[in-house]
Formats: sequence, structure tokens, C-alpha cells
Amino acid sequence: MTSKQRGRPRSFDRPTALEQAMTAFWEHGYETTSVSDLTRAMGISAPSLYAAFGDKRTLFEEVVEGYARSYGAFGGRAFAEEPTARAAMGRTLREAAKAYTDPAHPRGCLVISAAVNCSTPEVQEALRGRREADAAAFEERIRRDVESGELPPDTDVRALARFGGAVLQGMSQQARDGAGREELEALAETAMRAWPPADGAREAESAP
Repeated sequence: MTSKQRGRPRSFDRPTALEQAMTAFWEHGYETTSVSDLTRAMGISAPSLYAAFGDKRTLFEEVVEGYARSYGAFGGRAFAEEPTARAAMGRTLREAAKAYTDPAHPRGCLVISAAVNCSTPEVQEALRGRREADAAAFEERIRRDVESGELPPDTDVRALARFGGAVLQGMSQQARDGAGREELEALAETAMRAWPPADGAREAESAP
């Protein structure tokens, strides 16, 4: 064996290691997941982690991006595919009830859970920015429905978008606390009853 071969680092499957890091962050949050926790979960040494992923914060950023493209992508799909903001939000909440209680992975939303008790300013800001971007996307979609007449002209667009985000955050925490899928689905249906009716439906209800 040559000296070059002796110095070659142990190889590992990067996507698998990244998935294992995701599970660790998802279960324990950013702040309380140590580098030792990560190397143990990923089955690699600290030097291999730093060489392949950078530091803990850089690894977490890659994990969050991967989560957003996979487990957390249901909301974006709903808003891209459904014809109205109401339909999109209803679908998002129903799919969240399923996703947040799926036994195949940790409960709740990784992005929401990781922010709990996080005291690292850069991570706090990145997670806050992601939540704000989601709220802005919700808000823009709702505004289009107001402009098209699907929703009443006096709809508080910002408050409605924030309401949807608050429900998702609450569902994530309740899932972490042990709520089942049926309980979260019932919560989702209750939340949607607070959604303003389509403008035409409101006019019909008020007609003599």
C-alpha cells in the first residue's frame, strides 16, 4: 500500500450522511445538536464532516435546503397547483397534518422545531428569513385572489397570510407534543372555517 493510499480519508455516502444529519437536527433542534451528535448520527469523523460539509452552521443550512425540497415541499406545491389561495391553504394544512405525524421521520416541521431555543444569531436570522419569505408568498397569492374578486376587497391580506403561518407553527408544535394526524386534520378544518368566503358567496348569503 502506498503512502498516498494510506492517507486517503475514509469514504462515505454523502446523501445518506446528509439525511442522517437532517434527522439529528429535526429531533433535537439546531442549538442542542452538537458536532459529536452529528458525527455519531452520520457515522463519520469530525474531520470528514468539516471536509465534506464545512462547519455545523453550514451543514445545517444545507440540511434546511434539502428539507425544503423534500419533506417540506408540500406547501409550495399546493400554492403552485391549486386554483385559489383558499384551496392552497386548505391543502397545505391537510398535508401538514399528515407530514408532521409521519412515523417515518421526526415529528413536526424541521424549520419550525429547529428555531426553538436557538440562540445563534445567524441561524435565527436565516430561519426567520425563510419564514418571512413563506409569509410573503402566501400574502402575494391571497392578494391576487382579492384582485381577481375571489376574495372580498376588504380582506386583510397580511393578517390572513400570518394566520396561515401561525396555524402551521401550532400544528408542528402539537405534533411534537404527541397530537395525532386526525387531531391535526380537525384543527386544519377548524382553521379553514375562519377563512373569508369567496366574494360571490358572501353576496349570495347577504341577499334577501
